[in-house]
Amino acid sequence: MTTQDTSTRRRVKLYALNADRQWDDRGTGHVTSSYVERLKGISLLVRAENDGSLLLESKIQPDTAYQKQQDTLIVWSEGDNFDLALSFQEKAGCDEIWEKICQVQGKDPSVDTTQDIVEESEDERYEDMPDSAPPIELPACDISRLEEISELISQCLNTQMRKEKLSIALEQENYIKKLLNLFHICEDLDNQEGLHYLFEIFKNIFLLNRTQLFEIMFADDTIFDVVGCLEYDPTGGPPKRHRNYLKQYSKFREPIEIKNQELLAKIHQTYRVQYIQDIILPAPSVFEDAMLNSLSSFIFFNKCEIVTLIQEDDKYLDDLFALLSDPNTALDKRRDSVLFLKEFCSYAQLLQPHAKEAFYKSLISLGILPALEIILNINDPKIKSASIDILTTIVEYSPSLIRDYTLSQYNNQEHEDQCLLNIAIEQMLNDSEPELGGAVQLMGVIRILLDPETMLASANKSEKTDFLNFFYKNSIHILIAPLLKNTVDDKLANEDYHTVQLLGLVLELLSFCVEHHSYHIKNCIISKDLLRRILVLMRSTHTFLVLCALRFLRKIISMKDDFYNRYIMKGNLFAPVVEAFIRNNGRYNLLESAILELFEFIKLEDVKILCTYVVENFGKIFDEIQYVQTFKNLRNKYDQHQDRLKDKDKGFDTMLSNLRNSRYRRDPRQPPEEEEMWFNEEDDFEDVPTSDLENNISKIMDKKTENVNGPTKANQPTTQQHTIVNSIHNNNNVNNNNRKSTETVTSSKEEKKECSPDVLYEMSENTEDGTNSNRKTSTTTSSTTTTTTSGTTTFQDVLNDDTESSLDHDDDKTYVNDSPSSSDNEIVKETTMTSKESEPLKNLGVKKSLVDYETTEDSDEEDNVDNSPAQKKARLA
Repeated sequence: MTTQDTSTRRRVKLYALNADRQWDDRGTGHVTSSYVERLKGISLLVRAENDGSLLLESKIQPDTAYQKQQDTLIVWSEGDNFDLALSFQEKAGCDEIWEKICQVQGKDPSVDTTQDIVEESEDERYEDMPDSAPPIELPACDISRLEEISELISQCLNTQMRKEKLSIALEQENYIKKLLNLFHICEDLDNQEGLHYLFEIFKNIFLLNRTQLFEIMFADDTIFDVVGCLEYDPTGGPPKRHRNYLKQYSKFREPIEIKNQELLAKIHQTYRVQYIQDIILPAPSVFEDAMLNSLSSFIFFNKCEIVTLIQEDDKYLDDLFALLSDPNTALDKRRDSVLFLKEFCSYAQLLQPHAKEAFYKSLISLGILPALEIILNINDPKIKSASIDILTTIVEYSPSLIRDYTLSQYNNQEHEDQCLLNIAIEQMLNDSEPELGGAVQLMGVIRILLDPETMLASANKSEKTDFLNFFYKNSIHILIAPLLKNTVDDKLANEDYHTVQLLGLVLELLSFCVEHHSYHIKNCIISKDLLRRILVLMRSTHTFLVLCALRFLRKIISMKDDFYNRYIMKGNLFAPVVEAFIRNNGRYNLLESAILELFEFIKLEDVKILCTYVVENFGKIFDEIQYVQTFKNLRNKYDQHQDRLKDKDKGFDTMLSNLRNSRYRRDPRQPPEEEEMWFNEEDDFEDVPTSDLENNISKIMDKKTENVNGPTKANQPTTQQHTIVNSIHNNNNVNNNNRKSTETVTSSKEEKKECSPDVLYEMSENTEDGTNSNRKTSTTTSSTTTTTTSGTTTFQDVLNDDTESSLDHDDDKTYVNDSPSSSDNEIVKETTMTSKESEPLKNLGVKKSLVDYETTEDSDEEDNVDNSPAQKKARLA
């Protein structure tokens, strides 16, 4: 580390506490810690920066309490009445010296105080005080010994024990009144030296921070003498005339006479003590924060007692509010009453929560809100300012009180425009103060009342719904009236500074409503075309008003509500923003940044509607702006979105095409439900009579025939249908190609080989490729057309082609031999098939191929077949 870094790190200012308890700057220098032979220990040395002279040589004592404050300050006491402080330029230097101090005292450097300070109550201090400790002996109260008395009191301020001993001695010996007698003598003799000593004595008595001594000094017969002693500051030039001000210039105003003497005395005392604390006594330094906390507590409890005494006097409060509500009350009298009520409410802020709640309920019952309606309308600056303060105090404590009162007014009277909320809005808009102090304060009050987070909702009460409905029905038109008035015909009617300031406050409230009242404010904006009128303000010559309008638009866009976005796009409401951006002409200012941030938000949040709207309407303007990438990125977002839309349209067309060409069909390999049911019940056939079994088989095969070939004609015979079903299953798996002739075949009771389903499945596994065209197949029952392939045909291919053929070739269907045969109940089916195409059926073991016959004659002869139940079951399987 360089010498310069070390020098900077250890650069300090040395401070010493003077007799007036003020810190004096003793010079700037550099601090080191080293062993000093003369002091026999490690010491802190500070040498002056300019001439190297020794500013401080202080031995680090093992029992001295060092305090580290604010990371760059070390404070300690040197002797009985000599406090020192080192203020370091850098934190590192402070940490280095602090570690050295802690090392000498054997303490952990992480602590902020090297000696533990135990805080005890006053009773504990008295109990722990050793009996052997000698009491403080005060000198005789004489003018010649004032210097000795002053030094003694100053020395007792160093330790808490000595302060306690001194306080007890002053209280027991009635020493304060003796000193005040000396004050009268010195003042009569014009003894300036004695008066200066008395100033130091009483200032230090205040620093003893003892309530019992305050009660003695602030009594009616002593307080003015105490104030007189504090007038003779030896460092302040000629004496101040505080007593003259308190007695002659400060006047207590009573709007109504206070007959309670205790209350009256407490009010006077509190005012005078407050004056002493705020005006006469010097402000405590950073090292004396808690030095006068007992004085503050004394004032605090006095104010609480005043509020309690006034509340207990019901007649006084009744008379006060009657005076406020009376329209014939004189202006001066009314002004004094309002100021008294304001002070009364400010004192009540110090009450405990339960007492504060009782206080405000009492005011409401006494009629403070109707009184506020009257005094808010009075055109007097002091009355109006005080009434706004009172309203603010009530609203900050409980906004529900005001809301309930407003709703009760609305429900009970016809003139809702005169309710308290509307009066507050009107007073905000009519504030004549140049800086609009009252308007700003009322805007805060209205904002609290409109905040949904402070609104209550319960099973029997919905404050949020009721109050917001009331506001948007009866109050919003008053709030936006100056805005609409100044934007007629899309032009600014008035641009004086006072008007645009008020418009800025209105826009701030509306922005708050957009964020917290999504439903109600949306209807208001759309129905009144409010956003268009607000964006007229973008043409104002006052940049702060332009920013207010832009902030309102930004708040709307941040909601990411399609309803708002469509409204903006339909009304082309970005045009004023773009115009303002062009007028700004690329100047690097707040307006430029705000507009760019608006478009950046649209890009980052990918608000597609607005992105499309901006690029399509203002793309040519923004394409020329190259000093930021915002508009280029916005264009890229737009292009990506358009590409996705095109791809989506292509994909949709492809999907529709696929849906036209594909059909979802049941897998023909899945056994029909009736067949599964039959196999599940096969174990019971042996117990069923032959006639019942035949009837059941007939019904099942009847249903099976309907599923495969279509519905059976009425009265059509159904005997021996198990052979027909096998023939139809085999025929549906034939590859039909280049049909050249139509043959009508009647399936009769003919012998054929049984074909198991396993054989059919093996055949279908090899038929996955190739299709052919020019096929026309007509069936009498199901109008089935099979798709031809180069090899054999799968069941799925057959079903696919069946469906397509039935859709495309309905005209090819022909029913041959439609009438049923009287003898054999045969089913007639028309099929076109070549000899080559019939080979799969022959290979499957069909004894008499359908190709061998053009027609078959009805046969009355029974096949020599065993018709026992077991044989029928085997044949069906």
